[in-house]
Amino acid sequence: MPLARSLSMTSLNGLPQWEDEDLPVEDLLLFEVSWEVTNKVGGIYTVIQTKAKITADEWGENYFLVGPYFEHNVKTQVEACEPPNPAVKKAMDTMKSQGCQLSCQFDDKPNIIAHFHEWQAGVGLILSRSQKLPVATIFTTHATLLGRYLCAASIDFYNNLDQFDIDKEAGERQIYHRYCMERASVHCAHVFTTVSQITAIEAEHMLKRNPDVVTSNGLNIKKFSATHEFQNLHSMYKARIQEFIRGHFYGHLDFSLEKTLFFFIAGRYEYSNKGADMFLEALSRLNLLLRVHKTDVTVVVFFIMPAKTNNFNVETLKGQAVRKQLWDTAQSVKEKFGKKLYNALLKGEIPDLNKILDRDDITIMKRAIFSTQRHCLPPVTTHNMIDDGNDPILNTIRRIGLFNNRTDRVKVILHPEFLSSTSPLLPLDYEEFVRGCHLGVFPSYYEPWGYTPAECTVMGIPSVTTNLSGFGCFMQEHVADPAAYGIYIVDRRFRSPDDSCNQLTQFLYGFCQQSRRQRIIQRNRTERLSDLLDWRYLGRYYIHARHLALSRTFPDKFEMEPSAPPKTEGFRYPRPSSVPPSPSVSQHSSPHHSEGEDEDEDERYDEDEEAERDRQNIKSPFSLGVLPQGKKKQYGEYRN
Repeated sequence: MPLARSLSMTSLNGLPQWEDEDLPVEDLLLFEVSWEVTNKVGGIYTVIQTKAKITADEWGENYFLVGPYFEHNVKTQVEACEPPNPAVKKAMDTMKSQGCQLSCQFDDKPNIIAHFHEWQAGVGLILSRSQKLPVATIFTTHATLLGRYLCAASIDFYNNLDQFDIDKEAGERQIYHRYCMERASVHCAHVFTTVSQITAIEAEHMLKRNPDVVTSNGLNIKKFSATHEFQNLHSMYKARIQEFIRGHFYGHLDFSLEKTLFFFIAGRYEYSNKGADMFLEALSRLNLLLRVHKTDVTVVVFFIMPAKTNNFNVETLKGQAVRKQLWDTAQSVKEKFGKKLYNALLKGEIPDLNKILDRDDITIMKRAIFSTQRHCLPPVTTHNMIDDGNDPILNTIRRIGLFNNRTDRVKVILHPEFLSSTSPLLPLDYEEFVRGCHLGVFPSYYEPWGYTPAECTVMGIPSVTTNLSGFGCFMQEHVADPAAYGIYIVDRRFRSPDDSCNQLTQFLYGFCQQSRRQRIIQRNRTERLSDLLDWRYLGRYYIHARHLALSRTFPDKFEMEPSAPPKTEGFRYPRPSSVPPSPSVSQHSSPHHSEGEDEDEDERYDEDEEAERDRQNIKSPFSLGVLPQGKKKQYGEYRN
């Protein structure tokens, strides 16, 4: 099969192309090794899965992924086949015959690049270097092991990076052996990379080596042929979430669903690292603001964070059963009403509306209304928690008093399980749920990259992130005014926790003040940022890391001009001309426009015109010039 020699960037509107030299991939083998190859544990699985296609397009049959063998994963994610490369087939046969002991010699000796992700895979890298195998090695840390442990302990991590006794801290947490493997992998690798600038700073102090390249994480971007298809999907899945809300809040549904906003936070249950503590405190303050200003906006907040549970909450299941019963009753009465109305109109008569419903119909409706009577508040969790008394989210909810009272303008729902389309409560997949929400909130304290806000962005859903997350730093570099594009960045690095919480509260309150048309405009702008997160753009940094590894391992065969790594700063989406997105400077950008809005307003907003202006104003980040003679590159000089 023909092998693609380079990445095609022509499909990315306005994004600059990378004029780097092609690698002779037909003479190379690329191995990518990770514990999360076909084995979903965290975000690394998403990195490898989404990047696999574009890497395979470039390397063809010379690209191999190596991971742990789990039967259930192999059956669903792997298609068995014979190795196409004779050297690889010989190695595999030898491993099988000798109990996975590779001791053969290859006659053709292909040049090999081995890319290892995280400390679990680092053993192979360390052995490769200790045995002096002719292999170009790359090691990527997606989050330092000790950094994650320290942040989970609520330590002021970023203000004390240079103060930690690394060996002592690792030993006290009983991870010293793993930490040593991670650090050895970092220092043995020909090229060391991290996924964000904030993680690069962390690695400098925790692992004592500056990264050579920052390889930001991307996604496979699916573009719709119709410009506003993602807006239609938002409307469709929002209606599905509204159905769940009707059941969950039955008997207390005294707020308008048309004026209800859906916020959510999702991810691993790391209470402090993921910012759930700050989010709950901000929700308490937001609830007070909305009540004081007597707004008619209601906010329903979902916490999608898996925890140990027994089963569904009985009251939650009852709510969905009551909703379905009411729907069936309404449909039955509507059908009888429709037949009587139809027959009357056929006779040329105007029916007497007082007689069109008989006594049985009235009795059925009264019974239905009686069934909605509720003597308790709507539950704050959809499941029975195993350790209810020690759950940090529930304990904080008890402390701040967000119990879904009628007077609360902020309602809270903890869904301690991953979403599934087969769920009897909320039958939506995660992607469908995200599309139906209005805002994703991820005020993380420790987030080396942050796929959750990135996924929101590619689906056109605004999100809140922080300047301690890789995604937040990435957007600050690329977008002149991130908030105008629906990316709200909370400053958790240079502000006190209370000031950061106030800033988050203001972001949430400001979002609640937007009109429906303003939110539509903002979603259009958010979705335009998806090109930034496409692997067709971000894949270049992995290509650069491979070039660098080959030039350091095989300097006689592969030469590389002494140039700076490709920078991701420099090209920035400009500030939109109509900021803030105001109804007075906008027009309907969706088939579903707002109800009750002034039709005589001066409408100057044009989505296509603004998008074209963005493309024209994007600045190229690439200036791969040669370093002056004798000048040594310093850390931070080339911020990629």
